[in-house]
Amino acid sequence: MSRILVLAAHRFPDDSRINKALIEALRPLPNVTVHELMRVYPDYQIDVAREQELLQAHDVVVMLFPFYWYSSPAILSEWQDAVLTHGFAYGSEGTQLQGKPLQLVVSTGGNAQAYSPAGYNRYPVADLLRPFNAVANLTGMDYLPPHLVQGVFDMSDEVLAQEVTKVVKLVQSF
Repeated sequence: MSRILVLAAHRFPDDSRINKALIEALRPLPNVTVHELMRVYPDYQIDVAREQELLQAHDVVVMLFPFYWYSSPAILSEWQDAVLTHGFAYGSEGTQLQGKPLQLVVSTGGNAQAYSPAGYNRYPVADLLRPFNAVANLTGMDYLPPHLVQGVFDMSDEVLAQEVTKVVKLVQSF
């Protein structure tokens, strides 16, 4: 069974209905470590050695975050800047992440229509997530198609429960 690291990155973790529901559902799963970056590093002072050890101890990396300004929350960007260093994650000796799957689970306030050529955001979310694909490429990770949870601002409790079930099944599939 794969060991899965879920890097949960939300600017305001206590205010997120979808992220709280996903974390509550994922936390008790066997072989899953839910690591809430804002709770661990509210000051953005990343413990690089600790984070690199976590990455080495897991087989799969899941980045769970809301889509902010066409990217991830700042804590995830800072985490990448600090942790994915030359000699660890990339470069001739940076092989620690090679072959590990990278799965994004991304929530958007707007629905799929909003993220289409005809929508107000003009581009599909998958296109806007290309920098993560580039990170996976540089680090030798296996970039998987992002799992999108869209339209969370208007999501009913029933649909929310269905989306949580989908994410749990996705994580359990590793």
